[in-house]
Amino acid sequence: MNKVSDGLAILDSDHTELLDTLDSVFTEWALKAGAKKISPPPVYRVAQLEKFDVYDNFPHLALVAGPLRPADESRPDAHRFHPGKLADAHLGLPTATCFGAYLFFEGMRVPSSALVTLANHCFRNEEYFDGLRRLLSFRMREIVALGTYEHTRNVIEDFKARIEAFLGELDLDFTSEAATDPFFDREGGRALLQRLQEVKREFTVDGLAIASVNTHRNFFGERCGITVENGSSHAFTSCVAFGLERWVSVLVDRYGTAAKAAEVARSAALNTGSD
Repeated sequence: MNKVSDGLAILDSDHTELLDTLDSVFTEWALKAGAKKISPPPVYRVAQLEKFDVYDNFPHLALVAGPLRPADESRPDAHRFHPGKLADAHLGLPTATCFGAYLFFEGMRVPSSALVTLANHCFRNEEYFDGLRRLLSFRMREIVALGTYEHTRNVIEDFKARIEAFLGELDLDFTSEAATDPFFDREGGRALLQRLQEVKREFTVDGLAIASVNTHRNFFGERCGITVENGSSHAFTSCVAFGLERWVSVLVDRYGTAAKAAEVARSAALNTGSD
């Protein structure tokens, strides 16, 4: 049985096996598409996340960390540390996995069709928590494209089709809906462009978004100084995101047990050429 409390989950062996099975499927999609694996840290400097307007766009979700002040009495009070015992919080906990890809390529020139995959623990200070559906700390696998606009759009279209086929094989009743993305200025050209052109599509099961495809144009390329080889323009980016515990939740709801859901997931991967 899982241990879930206050937005934090410890998965039992069956649920862990299901999560690992799903992550393997998504990772295999990325590798077959030519992606390289990279490994991000669980936290970043606030200065790094600040580049992406995280604290402007997601202040309600953001979590930060800092060291305790050296003192004779450094134990917590009522199971928490009060502000006076904390030094400045200079570490930021990521709300999304893809940040690691942009920071990895910061200041670099990339091929016109770069593709990487990475997974990380993400953290969101949600208004409420709900089992594995909505957690404070959760795992997210992402596939990130960098390069030309055409490349980033092609990756999005490819993985949209993969996700829809996989959901169909899993016999999950899903919707695919356009959504908005806060990684654009609220005013000006980018805001207008977002209204005219779809930049985010979510795949939802039982009212829960379990995957999304996102295009950010050259926002992250500009913020991180990432340029495309054989040219001076900033790289365009797009990403495909999978909230792993959310997938676990909807599959267990559908099939009753994590063991049965893992069996179905493996079969669906074979039937869609994902294995």
